Amino acid sequence: MPLLRWQMGRLGNMGKLGIGLMVASGIYWFLAVLPQETELQKLKDRAIALQAQAASKKSGDAADADGGKKMSGDQALQVFYEFFPRVDSSPFWIRELVQVAKKRRVELSSSEYRLINENDARLARYEMILPVKGNYPQIRAFIADALEAVPAMAISTIALKRENTTVDKLEARLEINLYLNK
Repeated sequence: MPLLRWQMGRLGNMGKLGIGLMVASGIYWFLAVLPQETELQKLKDRAIALQAQAASKKSGDAADADGGKKMSGDQALQVFYEFFPRVDSSPFWIRELVQVAKKRRVELSSSEYRLINENDARLARYEMILPVKGNYPQIRAFIADALEAVPAMAISTIALKRENTTVDKLEARLEINLYLNK
């Protein structure tokens, strides 16, 4: 122990600062860089899987061109409309958005909802205005996860507001359209 004190005394202030920075950089590497490497690997694996899926779809389309059964225009249109969730499922999709917000630790407050049901359209549009609070990475992750969790959703407007430059939290106003099958 006395030898360690003597060595630390020999280092001086700059040496102590250097050792402190090395320790801090090691901690940062373990807490920030290493988890991001695993996330990067997951994203690479997902990209490879999506590329393989796209290649298999492309080969399936080529088989259709060689004499496989093709859909008529009406059948294709029917398949398109069947992609969209039913109108009565809107509470489920709103709960999905709330769960994504909790997961990404953003605050949702006093949302506005309005169902627009046009007579000549086969799809209904559920307009939502979501005020969201959080820092920029949280809001961005929320938007990405929400679009993935609710595939029939489109974001029409994003407005970001920050009270001043010293505040880390942003206020975002998201105007979202959820398209539903009648």
